[in-house]
Amino acid sequence: MSYLSYRVPDMTCGHCEQAVSQEILAVDGVESVEVDLDTKFVRVRGEELDDARLRGAIEAAGYRAD
Repeated sequence: MSYLSYRVPDMTCGHCEQAVSQEILAVDGVESVEVDLDTKFVRVRGEELDDARLRGAIEAAGYRAD
C-alpha cells in the first residue's frame, strides 16, 4: 500500500471535494481518497499509484495540484 498527497489550493467547498474525489477514484490502483478542505490537502491511498495520472485527474476536475 502506498500514499501520495497533494495540495489543491483552489478547493473551497463540498462540491470541490466531491469533484476531486470522483476523478481520483476513477484512476486505476486508487483505493481511497481523503480530502481536508481546511488544509487543502488530498491524500490518496492505493497500489502502484501513478503521480502523473493522479495530477491529471485533479486537473480533469478543474483544479491544480501543487
